[in-house]
This record gives sequence, structure tokens and C-alpha cells, in this order.
Amino acid sequence: MTDTLTPVAPKVAATPEAAAPQPAPDPAPTPARSPAGNPKARRRGLTIVAVLVVLAAIVWGVMHFLLAKPEQETDDAYVAGDVVSITARDAGTVLAIHADNTQTVKTGQPLIDLDAATADVGLASAEAELARAVRATRSDFSKLGETGAAVVQAQAELARAQNDLARRRGAAAQGAISGEELSHAADQVKVAAATLALARSQQAQSRNGVAGTTVSNNPAVLAAIAAYRKAAIMRSHMHVIAPIDGVVAQRTVQLGQQVAAGMPLMAVVPLDRVWVDANFRETQLRDLRVGQPATVTADMYGKSLVFHGKVVGLGAGSGNAFALLPPQNASGNWIKITQRVPVRIALDPRELRRNPLRVGLSVATVVDTADQSGTMVGAPATAAYKGIASDAGGSQVEAKIQQIIAANR
Repeated sequence: MTDTLTPVAPKVAATPEAAAPQPAPDPAPTPARSPAGNPKARRRGLTIVAVLVVLAAIVWGVMHFLLAKPEQETDDAYVAGDVVSITARDAGTVLAIHADNTQTVKTGQPLIDLDAATADVGLASAEAELARAVRATRSDFSKLGETGAAVVQAQAELARAQNDLARRRGAAAQGAISGEELSHAADQVKVAAATLALARSQQAQSRNGVAGTTVSNNPAVLAAIAAYRKAAIMRSHMHVIAPIDGVVAQRTVQLGQQVAAGMPLMAVVPLDRVWVDANFRETQLRDLRVGQPATVTADMYGKSLVFHGKVVGLGAGSGNAFALLPPQNASGNWIKITQRVPVRIALDPRELRRNPLRVGLSVATVVDTADQSGTMVGAPATAAYKGIASDAGGSQVEAKIQQIIAANR
């Protein structure tokens, strides 16, 4: 019987590390589940966003259409104002300039002085002519008395000639005088009658020259008064004054410059009387009325400063209707373009005095159209400015005229 040998594994000495049990390995971390991987969470998020958008739209619609005030606004608006041109009314040489650009002036304040030498000579000549006219008129009144005396003398001469003729006729009938002497007496009557007629004609002529007048209101004196007043007016034009309160702008005149009548010298802009021309689209004009309140903000002061005003009128036409070259829509192709109409808004003068605006500034305008009781056309015309005093002489010139008349009367 054959024995089968079984291999025996070599014995290995046991160690403490081998004897200790080994720890179990950590399980792999589970990856986080992304929203994209969860269709329900994604739909829930989109639903929330959609609900918020709908709620915001509803709130905006309520605020804009139900709770907001009816109003029209535009940023196509600009500050406008009067630019009062100061021109030379008579020719002259500039001797002094009393105001310059950016400076403020008051009504009646001196602006420019022109050389008044020629005007002074003309005024002196007119004064002399007035004195001569007064003396000539006084002489005409004296001639009226002289012609009256001449008429009386001619009447006496005629009566004497007629008496002489009557006596000579009686003597001629008795044969005391010759026929030649009688003829001479008749000729004397004719000469005396002609002299009387001439005296009466001269008396009538003298009376017509002064009838119904005095020295002060005689036509010749009145003509001389007018000439003197004209010379005084021309003299006053040598002193140019400000016709209105405002700020000086566009000064073009220089010292020593010879200016002609009608030449622009400078301009005065009253900044406390500016207004706003807001160009609204024609689709915005339906609810605009005269008298509606408006608010204006300017970039110059920012949106924190608000100017208040009111609508005073709507333009008579769109801007292109009054353009230098108006459109000809009847020729060529045509495309409808919404037009704009200027709407004038008057501002509060007190606010303008505290915070003045400059002509030409761009502003944003909002008009409250809630009250539509006003008209769509402007109010009846009224005087924008009070009438300034005319330079037709004045009290000083009138006093001087009366003085000249009294001195030569």
C-alpha cells in the first residue's frame, strides 16, 4: 500500500499586528441630488417665479391705470423767454457803455451813451426858431392893429373926396369951376375908394393870419414847438436806458463805434418772466386744457427742485407747419409721422426769482390732466408788459417850451 504524502505548510510566527482585527473601510459618499435631476422641484420653482411676475404685473396695472393721477409728460420741453433787443434810435458815436453781458439792470438804468454834440446843436437851432416864430406871431398881431388904422384913414380920405366932389358939382352947375376940376375931384373919389378897399383887404389878410389864435397856439408857433420837441427827442436818444428789468446779453457794441439808427446794441432778458414750451405729441393733446397745473424739473437743479406752473395756451399748429420749409406731403412717397405741438406753460415768478432758469435749458414737464374744464385755446389777449413811458419830450421839455414863449412874447 502506497502512502500519499500530504504537503505541510510551514508554520509562520504570529505577530501582534496580524493578530489585531482590521477596521472596515468607510462607505463612499453619496452624491447630492441636483434640482435638475428633480423635475418636481424645478416645476415648483418656475411656478413661484411665474406667480411673482403675474402679481407684479397686476400691482403695476392697478397703480398705473386705477390709482395713478391722469397726466401727460414729455422731456421735449425747453425754457423760453423774451429777448428785448436794445437798438440805436438815432445815429451816433458810442462814448460810454454802462452794462455788460451777464450783468443785471433795472428799468431806466443807463446802458449806453452816444455823442450828443450834433443833437445839442440841433436843439439850440430849434430853440432859436421857436423864439423867432413867437416874435413873428407877435408882429402879426401888431400888423392887425396897423391895418385897422389904415382902414379908418382910408375911410376918412374917401369921405373927404366924396364931399369935395359934391361941392364941385354944385359949383360946376353954377359955372364957378371948370369941368376939368370936377373931373379931378371925381378921380380923387375913385383913388380914395381903391385905397379903402386895399386897406380892408390887408386888414382881412392880417386877421386871417391870427384869427382865433394866440401867440401860444398860432400855427407858426406850433410848428416851431414841434421842431423843438423833435430835436429834444433826438437829444434824449443819445442816452440809451433799459426798458425792463433783466440780464444783459448779446452785447455787440464797442466804445468809439459809429452806430446807425436801428442797429442792435445789446439785449436784455427778463429771467423772472420766462416760460416753458413743452412739445407734446398730438396723441397727448386730447386731455390737455388751459389752466391745468404742471410741474417742471430742470437738469440745472436736479429732480429735487420742482417748479410749478400752469398751461396758458396751446400752439396754433405743429412745429413743421411754421417751419421755413414746410413739408409738401402731396408730392412723393408719404409716411405718417406723429407731430408735436408746442404747449406754453407759465411758471411761478416767485420760484423763478429764487432759482432763475436760463433761456434754452431743457426741462422735463408733467401736466395734471384731471381737471378738463378749461378750454383748448388760449385766453384772450392781454398786455404782456406795462407800457413804458414815451420819450415824446416829457415835462421838462414842455416847461422849456413855455419858458421860450414867455421870454419872446
